[in-house]
Amino acid sequence: MTPIRILLVDDHAVVRSGLSKFLLVNKDMQLVAEASDGAEAIQMAGLHKPDVVLMDLMMPGLDGITATREIHQKYPPIKIIALTSFSEQNMVQGALQAGAIGYLQKNVTASELANAIRSAHAGRMTLSPEATQALAQSVTQSHLPGNELTERERDVLRCMVEGLNNNEIAEKLVVSLGTVKFHISNIFQKLGVDSRVEAVKMAIEQKMV
Repeated sequence: MTPIRILLVDDHAVVRSGLSKFLLVNKDMQLVAEASDGAEAIQMAGLHKPDVVLMDLMMPGLDGITATREIHQKYPPIKIIALTSFSEQNMVQGALQAGAIGYLQKNVTASELANAIRSAHAGRMTLSPEATQALAQSVTQSHLPGNELTERERDVLRCMVEGLNNNEIAEKLVVSLGTVKFHISNIFQKLGVDSRVEAVKMAIEQKMV
């Protein structure tokens, strides 16, 4: 039986190491390449033509959702599973819209991940319970300004209203600067604004925070 050829994408070497050891245990799987960011993932996908990509979403440089979109457009047969620590609605939607066939939390068990890889290879979708819940919430929520914001985005918006800059927000919420920028970009998009001033003004007027 030909093993399922896998490309592993994560900016943390320790995560790649752990996942590669797991893959070695499964006789029907073969790790063909690793990448530490989105740009390298696209390059490796073209070079090795894997069957399945395990894609982290939050990485420095080119993020996982953009890389997923690029790989899906350039190499449609490759199946992509988002494997991430985040289950926020906009990230789940973003990954699936970009072409991912699965969305899993990094705390999945080894057997759950193995089954998801086999399902993806067979063309079947696998979503973590958190991802399923996030999608369900997106369907039931009304479209009033601010209703689509996640709890963490509201935290960031609250900090913006308080006048904190990106570095101060990152420090206060104990997250990376890249994560703060990602959340602010999503806040702008969801509120339909182009600037920090507009976002803060709307937040105050609509009593969002």
